[in-house]
Amino acid sequence: MEFATFADRAGTIEAEPADLEVIAHVRDLLADAGSDLEVAARFVQGRVFPAWDSTTLDIGPSACYEAIARAAGTNVSADDVEDRLAEVGEIGDVAASYDFGGQQGLGAFTGGGTGGTGGGSDGNGGDLTVREVYKTLEDLAAAEGSGSQDRKVDLLFGLFNRCSSEEARYLARIVLSEMRIGVGEGTVRDAIADAFDVPKDRVERALQVSNDYGQVARIARDDGLEGLDAMNLEVGRPVQAMLAQAGTVTDALEEWDEAAVEWKYDGARVQLHYDPVDSGESMAEARVFSRNMEEVTDALPEVVEFAEAHLEESAILDGEVVAIDAEGAPLPFQEVLKRFRRKHDVAKAREDVTVRPVFFDCLHADGDDLLAEPLTTRHDRLRSVLVDADADADSVDDGDIEGLSLLWRTDDPDEIEAIDAEALEAGHEGIMLKNPGSTYSPGRRGKHWRKRKPDVETIDCVVTGAEWGEGRRATFLGTFELAVRAGEDLETVGKVATGITDEKLAELTELLEPHIAAEDGQEVELEPEIVFEVGYEEIQSSPTYSSGYALRFPRFVGVRPDKDPADADSLERLERLQSN
Repeated sequence: MEFATFADRAGTIEAEPADLEVIAHVRDLLADAGSDLEVAARFVQGRVFPAWDSTTLDIGPSACYEAIARAAGTNVSADDVEDRLAEVGEIGDVAASYDFGGQQGLGAFTGGGTGGTGGGSDGNGGDLTVREVYKTLEDLAAAEGSGSQDRKVDLLFGLFNRCSSEEARYLARIVLSEMRIGVGEGTVRDAIADAFDVPKDRVERALQVSNDYGQVARIARDDGLEGLDAMNLEVGRPVQAMLAQAGTVTDALEEWDEAAVEWKYDGARVQLHYDPVDSGESMAEARVFSRNMEEVTDALPEVVEFAEAHLEESAILDGEVVAIDAEGAPLPFQEVLKRFRRKHDVAKAREDVTVRPVFFDCLHADGDDLLAEPLTTRHDRLRSVLVDADADADSVDDGDIEGLSLLWRTDDPDEIEAIDAEALEAGHEGIMLKNPGSTYSPGRRGKHWRKRKPDVETIDCVVTGAEWGEGRRATFLGTFELAVRAGEDLETVGKVATGITDEKLAELTELLEPHIAAEDGQEVELEPEIVFEVGYEEIQSSPTYSSGYALRFPRFVGVRPDKDPADADSLERLERLQSN
């Protein structure tokens, strides 16, 4: 396919306001693409390489402006291009405003693969093909080392020098990943189905396991439904991560009857791909990818070492890497970032920040794709993959399996609250709620995975009691009893023990100890003098507390030194919030 034809089709698509017509135009483009189908399916989205491929052009806007300026003429500079961009606002329109094709020099004969001086502004271009554009961009991406940026600009100049105005419009957009013609992934998926008469859901599945719209389009055309159904996950080729949306415990239990509950780690998402040793002929290979499918293997040698030590079969695992201190306690997410995309001095960075992987899902194991299996089945397979091969798997407690994220199944909100408190106590973010029967949907942010909603309301409560802690917290007051005003009285609404660090507990103990009115074992009665600001997920009717209500998942936000107990929130406000 000539690149001029592609540019003309892209212009038609961009001008079309109706979604269905856009799909029809993309369908026709794919149907007519011939041997350039794979490239056209990516170019129309503004993508050069498959989504799973971490290869990048690694060419910034300034280099692109320089290439445009050189192709536009001796009286045009990169600054001129940038100034025009400031006026026009869009790089494609800027590129299309110049007349290309008359510039000589080495770049003019190397950029397009066939030489020539281009076609100028007559709209015919220089018979540049989609394949030639792709091959040149592929060469551009491969340029590295000393002088590589000059080489990239030369290659790009050569392409622009062979472009008509309309070709230049879309070349510039593709290079800078700013296609913006109204074509998303769903559009291309539907266009593939329509162009080659295959069901959309089977195209969707093939895209999920391959992350390559070009390959799926070609297989749909050449091999039809049978070919699509034969596509599977490949170890070493990452897939998009399944995502979660915010939700409440109440909503989750109402929709699922019971929830699978996991700790939510304050780490960075990773996907581990492992190939075992093949009959002694090659070394086992472990590759690690980020949430965005960027390869981060070299930056995370601990994950590679974990795989080599614990895995004996091919596997694709989904999890997180968490930064830890010398005692193994989790560190804030910012510490993970110091390691995550590190390319140089990894050994030194590892000395400064240690990470450990925790896996919560298994997408593939020993040749079996597991995306369509229920969450609980996938977790069981994850357990079997990680358990020590020499151990009796049935006798091993899940908590003793290194790298395994624990999974609880329950329909009891109180048990979920206890798991949440335990997660926070361990230094993690809280909990994840998952539908036990849910399949794994790459790239989807559906209702089957939910991170507990952050508190949207807070309430100011009087602290009327507390309990002495245990273990290392034995000298601290904690588990604080909360109350609201009811006329001249105070009525209890719950207890808060989460969201409080050891340092903060020490401060609160110092603040509250002078107000201890009575003690009975670990329980302490406090004079009503101190007001806490407390977040919560929801307010429920409850006979447990004297107010008749209970704060579900209460979290300590802070002390309100500016408020006396008389300024605390009232039972009337609690009732009003509960009814909303």
